[in-house]
Amino acid sequence: MIVLGSTSEVAQAFVEKALQEGEKFERIYLFTSNREATERFAKHIDVKFLQLSEIIELDLTKQINYFEFENINSNLLFCATGYLGEGTEEGLYDTKNTERIIDINYSKLVPVINYFAKKFESKRSGTIIGLSSVAGDRGRQSNFIYGSAKAAFTAYLSGLRNYLFEKKVHVLTVKPGFMSTKMTEGLPLNPKLTATPKQAAECIYKAFKKQKNVAYVLPIWGIIMLIIRNIPEFIFKKLKL
Repeated sequence: MIVLGSTSEVAQAFVEKALQEGEKFERIYLFTSNREATERFAKHIDVKFLQLSEIIELDLTKQINYFEFENINSNLLFCATGYLGEGTEEGLYDTKNTERIIDINYSKLVPVINYFAKKFESKRSGTIIGLSSVAGDRGRQSNFIYGSAKAAFTAYLSGLRNYLFEKKVHVLTVKPGFMSTKMTEGLPLNPKLTATPKQAAECIYKAFKKQKNVAYVLPIWGIIMLIIRNIPEFIFKKLKL
């Protein structure tokens, strides 16, 4: 199993859920830009599940050496890489902030997934799970830089799913909605619309086993975003969303 963004609480909860359900992995490859935090998780799954893992450093803001990935073989890729960035007006016009949001959520991430997608295609088997966001369903003034990157990522996953279907590789797009994670700590989230990493992991695992194409972690978000997508533009542009 390949995990991109392995310090993500959702990614770690999914790994634990899969292991609890009896999934067998010869090795779990934990890609991370934070080795220290990832080492703690690697030790945890070793002690709790006797699961062998390998930590691979990956910083999407730097040059990537793909030769380091040549010997990695897997049938499951879980991508939880994400960066919310600074959403204030000051952050909006901060070029570095904008570049980092786009690099981590889309432009530097897609080539990495593509690298492994080609391996899956050659074996004609495997599943790619990508965590996108409801923020990508329609651009809203509160987070449209992040939302635009996630919209691009959603479109990428959709096209990849279409392309790999006949190659026997499945692609699952996950749209979590509000999540109680480190990335959203301090934000005023409605608890009725917010999922825990454990809830997300359970939903994603079920969607994975059923080979769903798109999954909202909390079903209510599917309804909310359907409404938001269909608000006429002359009304929508006046809303504070």
